[in-house]
Amino acid sequence: MSSAATRTTGQEHLWSVDDHLEDILTTVRPLEPIELQLLDAQGCVLLEDVTVPVSLPPFDNSSMDGYAVRVADVAGASEEFPAVLTVVGDVAAGQADQPYVGPGQAARIMTGAPLPPGAEAVVPVEWTDGGLGEGPVSRMRAHSTSPEGSSGQVHVHRPAEARAHVRAKGSDVKAGDRALEAGTVLGPPQIGLLAAIGRGTVRVRPRPRVVVLSTGSELVQPDEELGTGQIYDSNSFALCAAARDAGAIAYRVGAVADDAETLRSTVEDQLVRADLMVTTGGVSVGAYDVVKEALASVGDEDEEGGGIDFRTLAMQPGKPQGFGSIGPDHTPLLALPGNPVSSYVSFELFVRPAIRALMGLPDVHRPTIRAKLSADKALTSPKGRRQFLRGTYADGTVTPVGGAGSHLVAALAHADALIVVPEQDTSVEPGAEVEVVVLG
Repeated sequence: MSSAATRTTGQEHLWSVDDHLEDILTTVRPLEPIELQLLDAQGCVLLEDVTVPVSLPPFDNSSMDGYAVRVADVAGASEEFPAVLTVVGDVAAGQADQPYVGPGQAARIMTGAPLPPGAEAVVPVEWTDGGLGEGPVSRMRAHSTSPEGSSGQVHVHRPAEARAHVRAKGSDVKAGDRALEAGTVLGPPQIGLLAAIGRGTVRVRPRPRVVVLSTGSELVQPDEELGTGQIYDSNSFALCAAARDAGAIAYRVGAVADDAETLRSTVEDQLVRADLMVTTGGVSVGAYDVVKEALASVGDEDEEGGGIDFRTLAMQPGKPQGFGSIGPDHTPLLALPGNPVSSYVSFELFVRPAIRALMGLPDVHRPTIRAKLSADKALTSPKGRRQFLRGTYADGTVTPVGGAGSHLVAALAHADALIVVPEQDTSVEPGAEVEVVVLG
Protein backbone atom coordinates (compact mmCIF):
# COMPACT_ATOMS: atom_id res chain seq x y z
CA MET A 1 0.00 0.00 0.00
CA SER A 2 1.00 3.61 -0.43
CA SER A 3 3.24 5.10 2.23
CA ALA A 4 0.70 7.92 2.47
CA ALA A 5 -1.84 5.51 3.98
CA THR A 6 -2.69 6.14 7.61
CA ARG A 7 -4.21 3.84 10.19
CA THR A 8 -7.38 5.02 11.88
CA THR A 9 -6.50 7.54 14.57
CA GLY A 10 -8.29 10.12 16.64
CA GLN A 11 -7.55 12.74 13.96
CA GLU A 12 -9.44 12.28 10.72
CA HIS A 13 -7.32 12.15 7.59
CA LEU A 14 -9.20 12.73 4.34
CA TRP A 15 -8.11 10.75 1.32
CA SER A 16 -9.01 11.91 -2.16
CA VAL A 17 -10.88 9.52 -4.44
CA ASP A 18 -7.93 9.52 -6.84
CA ASP A 19 -5.33 8.74 -4.15
CA HIS A 20 -7.39 5.87 -2.74
CA LEU A 21 -7.87 4.37 -6.22
CA GLU A 22 -4.20 4.81 -7.06
CA ASP A 23 -3.24 2.97 -3.87
CA ILE A 24 -5.52 0.10 -4.84
CA LEU A 25 -4.27 -0.14 -8.42
CA THR A 26 -0.59 0.01 -7.46
CA THR A 27 -1.14 -2.81 -4.97
CA VAL A 28 -3.30 -5.19 -7.01
CA ARG A 29 -1.33 -7.30 -9.47
CA PRO A 30 -2.63 -9.30 -12.45
CA LEU A 31 -3.24 -12.98 -11.74
CA GLU A 32 -0.73 -15.56 -12.92
CA PRO A 33 -1.48 -16.98 -16.39
CA ILE A 34 -2.82 -20.49 -16.92
CA GLU A 35 -3.71 -22.73 -19.88
CA LEU A 36 -7.44 -23.34 -20.13
CA GLN A 37 -9.83 -25.28 -22.32
CA LEU A 38 -11.76 -23.00 -24.66
CA LEU A 39 -15.07 -22.89 -22.81
CA ASP A 40 -13.30 -22.39 -19.49
CA ALA A 41 -11.45 -19.43 -21.02
CA GLN A 42 -14.61 -17.46 -21.81
CA GLY A 43 -14.36 -13.99 -20.30
CA CYS A 44 -10.60 -14.30 -19.76
CA VAL A 45 -7.87 -12.10 -21.22
CA LEU A 46 -5.69 -13.68 -23.91
CA LEU A 47 -1.97 -13.57 -23.08
CA GLU A 48 -0.50 -14.37 -26.48
CA ASP A 49 -1.01 -13.54 -30.11
CA VAL A 50 -2.75 -16.44 -31.82
CA THR A 51 -1.53 -17.28 -35.33
CA VAL A 52 -3.68 -19.17 -37.80
CA PRO A 53 -2.12 -22.63 -38.46
CA VAL A 54 -4.50 -23.58 -41.31
CA SER A 55 -6.38 -21.27 -43.66
CA LEU A 56 -10.05 -20.73 -43.00
CA PRO A 57 -11.86 -22.09 -44.88
CA PRO A 58 -9.20 -24.73 -45.55
CA PHE A 59 -10.47 -25.43 -49.09
CA ASP A 60 -12.64 -23.88 -51.80
CA ASN A 61 -16.24 -24.74 -50.99
CA SER A 62 -19.77 -24.02 -52.11
CA SER A 63 -21.86 -21.32 -50.49
CA MET A 64 -25.07 -22.75 -51.98
CA ASP A 65 -26.90 -25.99 -52.66
CA GLY A 66 -26.61 -26.38 -56.42
CA TYR A 67 -24.38 -27.70 -59.17
CA ALA A 68 -20.65 -27.33 -59.67
CA VAL A 69 -20.00 -26.43 -63.30
CA ARG A 70 -17.49 -25.11 -65.81
CA VAL A 71 -18.08 -21.46 -66.76
CA ALA A 72 -17.88 -22.13 -70.52
CA ASP A 73 -20.62 -24.77 -70.30
CA VAL A 74 -23.22 -22.33 -68.92
CA ALA A 75 -22.22 -19.23 -70.87
CA GLY A 76 -25.31 -17.75 -72.53
CA ALA A 77 -27.71 -20.06 -70.71
CA SER A 78 -31.29 -18.77 -70.44
CA GLU A 79 -34.82 -19.93 -69.73
CA GLU A 80 -35.44 -20.33 -73.44
CA PHE A 81 -32.08 -21.91 -74.24
CA PRO A 82 -30.81 -23.68 -71.11
CA ALA A 83 -27.43 -25.35 -70.87
CA VAL A 84 -27.92 -29.11 -70.66
CA LEU A 85 -25.25 -30.84 -68.58
CA THR A 86 -24.62 -34.42 -67.57
CA VAL A 87 -24.64 -34.91 -63.79
CA VAL A 88 -21.62 -37.04 -62.88
CA GLY A 89 -22.14 -37.37 -59.13
CA ASP A 90 -22.74 -35.80 -55.75
CA VAL A 91 -20.46 -33.77 -53.48
CA ALA A 92 -21.50 -33.54 -49.82
CA ALA A 93 -19.91 -31.63 -46.96
CA GLY A 94 -17.10 -33.67 -45.44
CA GLN A 95 -16.78 -35.90 -48.50
CA ALA A 96 -13.19 -36.87 -49.20
CA ASP A 97 -13.50 -38.07 -52.81
CA GLN A 98 -15.12 -35.83 -55.42
CA PRO A 99 -16.05 -36.59 -59.00
CA TYR A 100 -14.13 -34.80 -61.74
CA VAL A 101 -16.23 -32.27 -63.66
CA GLY A 102 -15.28 -32.35 -67.33
CA PRO A 103 -16.65 -30.40 -70.31
CA GLY A 104 -20.45 -30.61 -70.53
CA GLN A 105 -20.70 -32.04 -67.04
CA ALA A 106 -21.90 -30.93 -63.59
CA ALA A 107 -21.74 -32.31 -60.05
CA ARG A 108 -24.53 -31.92 -57.56
CA ILE A 109 -23.07 -30.02 -54.54
CA MET A 110 -24.23 -29.13 -51.06
CA THR A 111 -23.45 -25.99 -49.03
CA GLY A 112 -20.00 -26.25 -47.46
CA ALA A 113 -18.90 -29.11 -49.70
CA PRO A 114 -15.49 -28.88 -51.44
CA LEU A 115 -15.50 -27.55 -54.99
CA PRO A 116 -14.72 -30.67 -57.07
CA PRO A 117 -11.80 -30.75 -59.50
CA GLY A 118 -12.55 -29.31 -62.91
CA ALA A 119 -15.41 -27.11 -61.65
CA GLU A 120 -15.07 -23.32 -61.74
CA ALA A 121 -18.36 -22.07 -60.27
CA VAL A 122 -21.56 -23.14 -58.57
CA VAL A 123 -25.04 -22.47 -59.93
CA PRO A 124 -27.79 -22.48 -57.27
CA VAL A 125 -30.37 -25.23 -57.60
CA GLU A 126 -32.99 -22.49 -58.14
CA TRP A 127 -31.32 -21.69 -61.47
CA THR A 128 -31.97 -25.21 -62.73
CA ASP A 129 -34.94 -27.32 -63.78
CA GLY A 130 -34.72 -29.60 -60.76
CA GLY A 131 -38.31 -30.35 -59.67
CA LEU A 132 -40.16 -27.10 -60.39
CA GLY A 133 -42.33 -25.97 -57.47
CA GLU A 134 -40.38 -27.98 -54.93
CA GLY A 135 -37.88 -26.84 -52.32
CA PRO A 136 -34.13 -26.90 -53.09
CA VAL A 137 -33.44 -30.13 -51.20
CA SER A 138 -36.34 -31.94 -52.85
CA ARG A 139 -35.27 -30.71 -56.28
CA MET A 140 -31.76 -32.00 -55.81
CA ARG A 141 -32.94 -35.32 -54.45
CA ALA A 142 -35.24 -35.67 -57.44
CA HIS A 143 -32.15 -36.11 -59.63
CA SER A 144 -30.56 -38.78 -57.46
CA THR A 145 -31.66 -41.81 -59.47
CA SER A 146 -28.50 -43.57 -60.55
CA PRO A 147 -26.67 -45.97 -58.21
CA GLU A 148 -23.53 -45.47 -60.31
CA GLY A 149 -23.31 -41.81 -59.24
CA SER A 150 -24.52 -40.31 -62.52
CA SER A 151 -28.10 -39.08 -62.29
CA GLY A 152 -29.03 -37.93 -65.76
CA GLN A 153 -29.05 -34.35 -66.88
CA VAL A 154 -29.65 -30.93 -65.42
CA HIS A 155 -30.90 -27.87 -67.29
CA VAL A 156 -29.20 -24.62 -66.19
CA HIS A 157 -31.15 -21.44 -66.96
CA ARG A 158 -28.54 -18.77 -66.11
CA PRO A 159 -24.84 -18.21 -66.79
CA ALA A 160 -22.32 -18.09 -63.94
CA GLU A 161 -19.08 -16.19 -63.66
CA ALA A 162 -15.88 -17.83 -62.50
CA ARG A 163 -15.88 -18.46 -58.72
CA ALA A 164 -19.57 -17.63 -58.42
CA HIS A 165 -20.99 -18.94 -55.11
CA VAL A 166 -17.59 -20.30 -54.15
CA ARG A 167 -16.00 -19.52 -50.80
CA ALA A 168 -12.30 -19.28 -51.54
CA LYS A 169 -9.71 -21.05 -49.42
CA GLY A 170 -8.36 -18.55 -46.90
CA SER A 171 -11.05 -15.96 -47.65
CA ASP A 172 -11.71 -15.64 -43.88
CA VAL A 173 -8.16 -15.91 -42.56
CA LYS A 174 -5.00 -17.28 -44.15
CA ALA A 175 -2.41 -19.54 -42.60
CA GLY A 176 0.14 -17.35 -40.83
CA ASP A 177 -2.31 -14.50 -40.20
CA ARG A 178 -2.76 -13.20 -36.65
CA ALA A 179 -6.21 -14.34 -35.59
CA LEU A 180 -6.33 -12.65 -32.16
CA GLU A 181 -4.06 -10.23 -30.35
CA ALA A 182 -2.78 -10.58 -26.81
CA GLY A 183 -5.05 -8.61 -24.49
CA THR A 184 -8.26 -9.69 -26.20
CA VAL A 185 -11.13 -10.58 -23.90
CA LEU A 186 -12.46 -13.94 -25.08
CA GLY A 187 -16.17 -13.76 -25.80
CA PRO A 188 -18.32 -16.18 -27.83
CA PRO A 189 -17.07 -15.00 -31.28
CA GLN A 190 -13.43 -15.27 -30.21
CA ILE A 191 -14.01 -18.72 -28.71
CA GLY A 192 -15.63 -19.75 -31.99
CA LEU A 193 -12.67 -18.47 -34.02
CA LEU A 194 -10.18 -20.35 -31.84
CA ALA A 195 -12.16 -23.55 -32.32
CA ALA A 196 -12.43 -22.94 -36.06
CA ILE A 197 -8.65 -22.74 -36.45
CA GLY A 198 -8.13 -25.85 -34.35
CA ARG A 199 -7.11 -24.42 -30.97
CA GLY A 200 -8.42 -26.53 -28.08
CA THR A 201 -6.67 -24.64 -25.28
CA VAL A 202 -5.41 -21.10 -24.84
CA ARG A 203 -3.11 -19.25 -22.43
CA VAL A 204 -4.99 -16.60 -20.46
CA ARG A 205 -5.21 -14.75 -17.19
CA PRO A 206 -8.02 -16.45 -15.29
CA ARG A 207 -11.15 -14.64 -14.20
CA PRO A 208 -10.58 -13.46 -10.63
CA ARG A 209 -12.52 -15.12 -7.84
CA VAL A 210 -14.28 -12.47 -5.78
CA VAL A 211 -15.90 -13.25 -2.43
CA VAL A 212 -18.61 -10.79 -1.36
CA LEU A 213 -19.61 -10.68 2.29
CA SER A 214 -22.13 -8.36 3.94
CA THR A 215 -22.22 -7.60 7.64
CA GLY A 216 -24.96 -6.58 10.03
CA SER A 217 -27.19 -8.28 12.62
CA GLU A 218 -30.17 -6.50 11.08
CA LEU A 219 -29.80 -8.27 7.73
CA VAL A 220 -32.26 -10.97 6.65
CA GLN A 221 -32.10 -13.10 3.51
CA PRO A 222 -34.74 -12.53 0.80
CA ASP A 223 -37.81 -14.79 1.13
CA GLU A 224 -37.46 -14.81 4.93
CA GLU A 225 -39.88 -12.94 7.19
CA LEU A 226 -38.70 -9.58 8.50
CA GLY A 227 -38.65 -8.99 12.24
CA THR A 228 -38.67 -5.68 14.07
CA GLY A 229 -35.72 -3.52 13.01
CA GLN A 230 -34.62 -5.91 10.27
CA ILE A 231 -34.02 -5.30 6.56
CA TYR A 232 -33.26 -7.54 3.63
CA ASP A 233 -29.65 -8.03 2.58
CA SER A 234 -29.41 -6.41 -0.84
CA ASN A 235 -25.75 -5.41 -0.92
CA SER A 236 -24.29 -8.89 -1.31
CA PHE A 237 -26.63 -9.62 -4.21
CA ALA A 238 -25.95 -6.31 -5.97
CA LEU A 239 -22.20 -6.57 -5.56
CA CYS A 240 -22.06 -10.22 -6.62
CA ALA A 241 -23.93 -9.30 -9.78
CA ALA A 242 -21.62 -6.31 -10.30
CA ALA A 243 -18.53 -8.50 -9.85
CA ARG A 244 -19.80 -10.95 -12.45
CA ASP A 245 -20.62 -8.09 -14.78
CA ALA A 246 -17.03 -6.90 -14.38
CA GLY A 247 -15.75 -10.32 -15.48
CA ALA A 248 -15.15 -12.06 -12.16
CA ILE A 249 -16.29 -15.37 -10.75
CA ALA A 250 -18.26 -14.15 -7.73
CA TYR A 251 -19.16 -16.01 -4.55
CA ARG A 252 -21.79 -14.57 -2.26
CA VAL A 253 -21.54 -15.24 1.47
CA GLY A 254 -24.68 -14.85 3.59
CA ALA A 255 -24.86 -11.85 5.90
CA VAL A 256 -22.67 -12.13 8.99
CA ALA A 257 -23.89 -10.83 12.34
CA ASP A 258 -22.13 -8.02 14.19
CA ASP A 259 -19.75 -10.27 16.03
CA ALA A 260 -16.02 -9.85 15.50
CA GLU A 261 -15.09 -13.48 16.13
CA THR A 262 -17.77 -14.81 13.78
CA LEU A 263 -16.75 -12.36 11.06
CA ARG A 264 -13.05 -13.13 11.50
CA SER A 265 -13.70 -16.87 11.24
CA THR A 266 -15.89 -16.42 8.15
CA VAL A 267 -13.29 -14.30 6.37
CA GLU A 268 -10.52 -16.79 7.14
CA ASP A 269 -12.65 -19.66 5.83
CA GLN A 270 -13.34 -17.80 2.57
CA LEU A 271 -9.71 -16.94 1.80
CA VAL A 272 -9.15 -20.33 0.18
CA ARG A 273 -11.35 -19.38 -2.78
CA ALA A 274 -10.65 -15.64 -3.01
CA ASP A 275 -8.40 -13.62 -5.28
CA LEU A 276 -10.19 -10.55 -3.92
CA MET A 277 -12.49 -10.08 -0.93
CA VAL A 278 -15.20 -7.43 -0.61
CA THR A 279 -17.06 -6.65 2.60
CA THR A 280 -19.92 -4.20 3.09
CA GLY A 281 -20.88 -2.52 6.33
CA GLY A 282 -19.10 -1.90 9.60
CA VAL A 283 -16.40 0.53 8.39
CA SER A 284 -17.56 3.82 9.95
CA VAL A 285 -17.19 5.02 13.52
CA GLY A 286 -20.28 3.44 15.09
CA ALA A 287 -20.13 1.37 18.25
CA TYR A 288 -21.17 -1.79 16.37
CA ASP A 289 -18.81 -1.43 13.43
CA VAL A 290 -17.00 -4.70 13.98
CA VAL A 291 -15.28 -5.06 10.60
CA LYS A 292 -12.30 -3.04 11.77
CA GLU A 293 -12.00 -5.09 14.95
CA ALA A 294 -12.34 -8.41 13.11
CA LEU A 295 -10.00 -7.67 10.18
CA ALA A 296 -7.29 -6.26 12.40
CA SER A 297 -6.31 -9.80 13.41
CA VAL A 298 -6.86 -11.74 10.17
CA GLY A 299 -3.55 -12.99 8.81
CA ASP A 300 -0.24 -11.44 9.75
CA GLU A 301 -0.64 -7.68 9.68
CA ASP A 302 2.94 -7.19 10.88
CA GLU A 303 4.33 -8.53 7.62
CA GLU A 304 5.23 -5.95 5.02
CA GLY A 305 2.15 -5.13 2.95
CA GLY A 306 -0.27 -6.85 5.34
CA GLY A 307 -3.20 -5.39 7.26
CA ILE A 308 -6.14 -3.13 6.45
CA ASP A 309 -6.24 0.66 6.43
CA PHE A 310 -9.57 2.25 7.28
CA ARG A 311 -9.90 5.60 5.63
CA THR A 312 -12.14 8.62 5.34
CA LEU A 313 -12.52 9.76 1.75
CA ALA A 314 -13.49 13.18 0.48
CA MET A 315 -16.51 11.81 -1.39
CA GLN A 316 -20.26 11.41 -1.06
CA PRO A 317 -21.65 8.78 -0.86
CA GLY A 318 -18.98 6.35 0.32
CA LYS A 319 -16.98 8.40 2.82
CA PRO A 320 -15.73 5.46 4.99
CA GLN A 321 -13.56 2.91 3.15
CA GLY A 322 -11.09 0.20 3.97
CA PHE A 323 -8.34 -1.35 1.87
CA GLY A 324 -5.42 -3.67 2.40
CA SER A 325 -4.44 -7.33 2.27
CA ILE A 326 -5.10 -10.27 4.55
CA GLY A 327 -4.04 -13.86 5.02
CA PRO A 328 -0.83 -15.70 4.11
CA ASP A 329 -1.19 -14.87 0.41
CA HIS A 330 -1.88 -11.18 1.08
CA THR A 331 -5.28 -11.38 -0.57
CA PRO A 332 -6.55 -7.87 -1.42
CA LEU A 333 -9.61 -6.80 0.56
CA LEU A 334 -11.83 -3.79 0.02
CA ALA A 335 -14.17 -2.89 2.89
CA LEU A 336 -17.11 -0.82 1.65
CA PRO A 337 -19.76 1.10 3.59
CA GLY A 338 -23.09 -0.57 4.28
CA ASN A 339 -25.64 1.83 2.83
CA PRO A 340 -26.75 0.37 -0.52
CA VAL A 341 -25.97 3.37 -2.71
CA SER A 342 -22.66 4.01 -0.94
CA SER A 343 -21.76 0.37 -1.38
CA TYR A 344 -22.59 0.25 -5.08
CA VAL A 345 -20.92 3.56 -5.94
CA SER A 346 -17.82 2.42 -4.04
CA PHE A 347 -17.82 -0.82 -6.01
CA GLU A 348 -17.94 1.04 -9.32
CA LEU A 349 -15.16 3.43 -8.34
CA PHE A 350 -12.79 1.04 -6.58
CA VAL A 351 -13.69 -2.66 -6.76
CA ARG A 352 -14.48 -2.86 -10.46
CA PRO A 353 -11.11 -1.35 -11.43
CA ALA A 354 -9.40 -3.80 -9.05
CA ILE A 355 -11.14 -6.74 -10.72
CA ARG A 356 -10.14 -5.51 -14.17
CA ALA A 357 -6.56 -5.05 -12.96
CA LEU A 358 -6.49 -8.64 -11.69
CA MET A 359 -7.59 -9.71 -15.18
CA GLY A 360 -4.67 -7.82 -16.71
CA LEU A 361 -6.81 -5.43 -18.73
CA PRO A 362 -5.07 -2.24 -19.85
CA ASP A 363 -8.16 -0.06 -19.35
CA VAL A 364 -9.84 -0.72 -16.02
CA HIS A 365 -12.17 2.27 -15.86
CA ARG A 366 -15.76 2.90 -16.88
CA PRO A 367 -16.03 5.38 -19.78
CA THR A 368 -16.55 9.01 -18.80
CA ILE A 369 -18.18 11.65 -20.99
CA ARG A 370 -19.32 15.25 -20.79
CA ALA A 371 -23.06 15.84 -20.86
CA LYS A 372 -25.59 18.61 -20.38
CA LEU A 373 -27.40 18.56 -17.02
CA SER A 374 -31.18 18.36 -17.31
CA ALA A 375 -32.72 19.31 -13.96
CA ASP A 376 -35.56 21.37 -12.51
CA LYS A 377 -33.23 23.12 -10.10
CA ALA A 378 -29.57 23.42 -9.26
CA LEU A 379 -27.78 20.44 -7.77
CA THR A 380 -26.12 21.07 -4.43
CA SER A 381 -23.00 19.38 -3.12
CA PRO A 382 -20.99 19.65 0.11
CA LYS A 383 -17.77 21.65 -0.22
CA GLY A 384 -14.65 19.54 -0.27
CA ARG A 385 -16.50 16.34 -1.25
CA ARG A 386 -16.62 14.78 -4.70
CA GLN A 387 -20.25 13.82 -5.10
CA PHE A 388 -21.61 11.03 -7.26
CA LEU A 389 -25.32 11.38 -8.06
CA ARG A 390 -27.42 8.82 -9.89
CA GLY A 391 -28.72 9.76 -13.31
CA THR A 392 -29.99 8.59 -16.67
CA TYR A 393 -28.09 9.49 -19.83
CA ALA A 394 -29.44 9.87 -23.36
CA ASP A 395 -28.43 11.89 -26.42
CA GLY A 396 -25.88 14.09 -24.69
CA THR A 397 -28.08 14.90 -21.70
CA VAL A 398 -28.02 13.49 -18.18
CA THR A 399 -30.98 13.70 -15.80
CA PRO A 400 -30.73 13.14 -12.02
CA VAL A 401 -32.66 10.17 -10.61
CA GLY A 402 -33.84 10.36 -7.00
CA GLY A 403 -32.08 12.35 -4.32
CA ALA A 404 -28.66 12.22 -2.72
CA GLY A 405 -29.63 9.76 0.04
CA SER A 406 -27.34 6.75 0.29
CA HIS A 407 -30.28 4.46 1.06
CA LEU A 408 -32.30 5.10 -2.13
CA VAL A 409 -32.10 1.68 -3.77
CA ALA A 410 -35.08 2.25 -6.08
CA ALA A 411 -33.49 5.34 -7.61
CA LEU A 412 -30.25 3.42 -8.13
CA ALA A 413 -32.13 0.69 -10.00
CA HIS A 414 -33.29 3.23 -12.59
CA ALA A 415 -29.91 4.89 -13.10
CA ASP A 416 -27.43 4.13 -15.87
CA ALA A 417 -24.91 6.85 -15.06
CA LEU A 418 -23.20 8.70 -12.23
CA ILE A 419 -23.13 12.50 -12.28
CA VAL A 420 -19.83 13.77 -10.87
CA VAL A 421 -19.76 17.04 -8.94
CA PRO A 422 -16.12 18.05 -8.21
CA GLU A 423 -14.86 18.82 -4.72
CA GLN A 424 -14.64 22.57 -5.32
CA ASP A 425 -18.23 22.93 -6.58
CA THR A 426 -21.13 23.40 -4.17
CA SER A 427 -23.82 23.72 -6.86
CA VAL A 428 -24.41 22.92 -10.52
CA GLU A 429 -27.00 24.86 -12.51
CA PRO A 430 -29.40 23.23 -14.99
CA GLY A 431 -27.92 23.23 -18.49
CA ALA A 432 -24.34 23.15 -17.23
CA GLU A 433 -21.88 20.64 -18.63
CA VAL A 434 -20.97 17.91 -16.16
CA GLU A 435 -18.77 14.81 -16.07
CA VAL A 436 -20.70 11.56 -16.34
CA VAL A 437 -19.55 8.02 -15.57
CA VAL A 438 -21.43 5.67 -17.90
CA LEU A 439 -22.58 2.47 -16.19
CA GLY A 440 -23.08 -0.59 -18.39
